[in-house]
Amino acid sequence: MAPVITVAVVDDDRMLLDGMRAWLGAVPELRLVATAATVGELLGTAVAELPYGPGPSGYVPPDVVLLDLVLRDGSAPADNIRRLLRSGSRVLMISTVPDRSRIIEALRAGADGYLTKDNDLPTLVAAVLDIAAGRSAHSAELAFACAHDTSPARPRLSPRERQVLLDYASGMTLKAAARRAGITIHTAKDYLDRVKAKYQQAGRPTYTKLDLARRVREDSLDGG
Repeated sequence: MAPVITVAVVDDDRMLLDGMRAWLGAVPELRLVATAATVGELLGTAVAELPYGPGPSGYVPPDVVLLDLVLRDGSAPADNIRRLLRSGSRVLMISTVPDRSRIIEALRAGADGYLTKDNDLPTLVAAVLDIAAGRSAHSAELAFACAHDTSPARPRLSPRERQVLLDYASGMTLKAAARRAGITIHTAKDYLDRVKAKYQQAGRPTYTKLDLARRVREDSLDGG
């Protein structure tokens, strides 16, 4: 039997929190373990009922946190995302509107997906399952924002640079990525070096294979 995925929700809309309790309570593979109006409130919560118990601070990070983009406490979304990531959770942003610039900012901060609140339960569950499995949660909002992202922080990659990057970052060896692209391993390495140089120029240094995989996720390059 697959382990149950633990979920927390940070939102200052009490009606939404009540709705999430009802929604997620009907999904056997997910378990809602905490709700809070702010990230600070969540991180100060002891979730002692989890099977493996709380950590030294009394807080057990859930697998995935659903985080409202704009909270009434005035906290910056990027700061909230980073705090949750440091605590050990992955983050799915939820919002009332598909704000392109804010979606990109959330991805840059490390969020694993973005959904508007008008999505249905199956879409939400699929997104949570993807994120818990270590994948990004793709959505129409996210794809649109990334497709129209022209910020200097997002390098313009050629089709061949993108292909080699995606194959290599997905786990292929450089030799296998080169073979799939129909080029020599030296040419494939040249493409990767160009990709790294472009990210360096954009102020986002990228040195290792893990760094490359992170850039693919941040820029939703594998989202179609």
